[in-house]
Amino acid sequence: MKMLNKFYINGEWTEPSAGGGFAQIVDPSTEAVTGQLAMGSAEDVERAVAAAQAAFPAWSASSREERIALLERIIEQYTARLDEIAEAVREEIGAPITLCKNLQAAIGVAQLQAALATLRNFEFESVRGKSYVRREAIGVAALITPWNWPLNQITAKVAPALAAGCTIVLKPSEIAPFDALIFAQIMHDAGTPAGVFNMIYGDGKVVGSALASHPGVDMVSITGSTRAGVGVAISAAPTVKRVAQELGGKSPLLILDDTDLQTAVSTGVAQCMVNSGQTCIAPTRMLVPRARYDEAVAIAAAAANSLTVGDPADPATKMGPISNRAQYEKVQRMIRIGMEEGARVVAGGPGRPVGLERGFYAKPTIFADVHNDMTIAREEIFGPVLAIIPYADEEEAIRIANDTDYGLAGYIASGNPERARRVAARLRVGSVRINGAMLDVTAPFGGYKTSGNGREYGAEGLAEFLEIKSVTGL
Repeated sequence: MKMLNKFYINGEWTEPSAGGGFAQIVDPSTEAVTGQLAMGSAEDVERAVAAAQAAFPAWSASSREERIALLERIIEQYTARLDEIAEAVREEIGAPITLCKNLQAAIGVAQLQAALATLRNFEFESVRGKSYVRREAIGVAALITPWNWPLNQITAKVAPALAAGCTIVLKPSEIAPFDALIFAQIMHDAGTPAGVFNMIYGDGKVVGSALASHPGVDMVSITGSTRAGVGVAISAAPTVKRVAQELGGKSPLLILDDTDLQTAVSTGVAQCMVNSGQTCIAPTRMLVPRARYDEAVAIAAAAANSLTVGDPADPATKMGPISNRAQYEKVQRMIRIGMEEGARVVAGGPGRPVGLERGFYAKPTIFADVHNDMTIAREEIFGPVLAIIPYADEEEAIRIANDTDYGLAGYIASGNPERARRVAARLRVGSVRINGAMLDVTAPFGGYKTSGNGREYGAEGLAEFLEIKSVTGL
C-alpha cells in the first residue's frame, strides 16, 4: 500500500494541511486499492500560491540561458527515469506497458525537448516603428492536468510555463498521482529554484476551484472535460485572469472515395481505440462513402475484434482497462444508449470481454447504422467506442463533420494531397491529421467551439504564458 501524503511546496516536501482528507488509489486492472492519496485544501492552495508569488520576481527576471539550462537538467533527469515513469502510468491508469514505454512516458521527453527548442529561438522583444514590444511572463500559472495522458499534459504545460518565466502550481489528476510524484521529484533533483514549481494533490471542486478563483494566480491552464473547463472559467471570471482550455472532442474521420479503404478504416479504428479510447482527439466518428458502407463496417469490425484486451502488464496486450470506475460505468451506459437508439453493434457491446471478471475492462465496440443526431454521435464517450456514419458526397461529409458542438481535431483519409488540404480548410477544428499522421508536438494544438480556447505546443503554446507590453517614446 502506497501512501502519498506529501505536497511539494517552496522546494520542500511538506505535510498537507488538516481537513483535506484522503482518497483511495485504485488499480483499474484489478479494482484493488493500491494506495492512499492526501487531498489538498484551500489552505494548501494558499501556501503553494504564496510560494509561487515569492519566487516570481527572480524567475521572471532570469535569462534565457538560465531557463535553457534548467530545461536541459529536467530532460536529463526525466530520461533517466523513463522505465519508472512508464510503470507508474501502467499501475495508476491501466494503460498497456508497451504503450506506456513507447508513448505515455516517452512523449514527456518529446514535449520537454520541443519546449527547449522553442525557447532557444523565441523572440521576446521586437521593434515596431518607434516602439518596441516586450513579451513578459504573465505571473503565477495554475496548471490543472488530466489522467488519460498524464505526462503529456504535465510536460506540455510545465515546460512552456518555465520557458516563459512563470512560476507554477500544478494540480495533477487525483486518479493519476504516481507519475506526478515522480515528476515533482525530477523537478527537485534538476535544481528548480524553490517556489518556481509547486505541486499539490486534490480534486477539482476544492483545489481546482480554489486555484481558479485565487487572486494571486494570474493564469489557469486546464486540460479536461468541457464541463470542468466551464467550471474553471466561471471560478476565474471575478479575478479576470487568463484561462486556457483544452477540453473535449468528438472528432470526425472523413474517409474520402479516393483512398484505400482497408488501410483507412483499419488505421481509423486503431487511432480510436488507443489508450482504451480515452483520448480527447480520438476519431470517434468515422464517415465513409455510402456506396462502400457495408465494406467499411466489416473492416472496422474485424479490426476491433483483433485487438487483444487484457492485463496491462503483458507486453502483448493492445488495450487495457478503462482508467477508473466512474468512467467505466459511463462507457457502459453510452453503449446501452446507442443500442436503445437503434444503432447496430457489429463488434463489442456492453459488459467485459470474455474471461475478464474483474477490472474496468470494456469491449472495443463498433456501431453501424448511426446517424449524426444520435447520442453516441453527439456526446464524448471517452472509451473504446466508434460510430460509423455514411455520407452521399464530399459536401455532406463536411457538413456532418462540422455538425458538432466540439472542434478539437479532424482526420482525413485521401489519396489526393490537394483534395485533402482543401477539405482540411473547411473543417471547423483546431488540428487536422491526414492519412494516419502522428501528433506533432511542435505544431499548435487546441480547439474550436466547446473544445476550448488557446493553444499548446510550439511558439503558440509558449506565448500563452506571456503578457504583451509596448514601450513608446524612446
